[in-house]
Amino acid sequence: AVVSTQSTWVPEDASVWTTLVVKHRLLVGILIPLVFFETLWWSLAIRHNYFTYFPDRYLLTITMIFGSMIAGMTSEGGGAVAFPVMTLALDISPAVARDFSLMIQSCGMAAASFTIFWMQIKIETHSLLFCSLGAVGGMVFGLEVVDKAFDAHEKKLGFVCIWFTFAFALYLLNREHDRRTFDEIQRFGVWQAVVLTVMGFIGGVFTSLAGSGVDICSFSVLTLLFRVSEKVATPTSIVLMAINASVGFYYRAMMTDTGIEHDAWGYLIVCIPVVVVFAPLDPSFLAISTG
Repeated sequence: AVVSTQSTWVPEDASVWTTLVVKHRLLVGILIPLVFFETLWWSLAIRHNYFTYFPDRYLLTITMIFGSMIAGMTSEGGGAVAFPVMTLALDISPAVARDFSLMIQSCGMAAASFTIFWMQIKIETHSLLFCSLGAVGGMVFGLEVVDKAFDAHEKKLGFVCIWFTFAFALYLLNREHDRRTFDEIQRFGVWQAVVLTVMGFIGGVFTSLAGSGVDICSFSVLTLLFRVSEKVATPTSIVLMAINASVGFYYRAMMTDTGIEHDAWGYLIVCIPVVVVFAPLDPSFLAISTG
């Protein structure tokens, strides 16, 4: 089973908190990150009047309702929805879209990751470790070298290539209906670690350009090469993207000369309250379906 089985029996003298955690573990796993982020956001929103940002940016708020749901239930991060909508539909700079994608995923995917760990949903720890190591290096290399070598149109084309690659990977995966899958990489050794690190590096470079990519690379190599179940590869990709997005957010804000694009902050403000609601819901459905 992907989710560990836990008893729902509670002693009669148990505290209210113990009763909630045991009998309503799923609900608590959703509410903890939700209350945390919403409390912070509403406190700042009332103090600094964030509501004035919505009239000019509400379309992205609506977009990220669907983006956060996709981020929570697939290996695609919310940036996979935000980036094309912002650059192609709303004609926003790829740099702003990239920074926004990193920022919003560091919140939404973090909330979803908390629910995954809280519900003890199975993840592939080898992939999480080695892809993360490679992704950090790829992110830094991408931001400092690769990002400066491409113009806006080339970045949009690169994102389309990433999407096409993922679509092709899913096509190959769905052709084998009766294939044998595993909950973890079998006989893990040096070459598997090297493959995961290299794929993480490539995914980190993609993420530095479009705000997502390492999640796709991780999911593809886990399911196609190592035959790990999609029910394990998906939450693994979610946690991996949360880590990578947070690193990218920090690096862009603190370690680069330009810092985060100014417009990205406004888009972040109008999207946080919806993203942290919908992103944790889908790991919860995964917990129910695999429990």
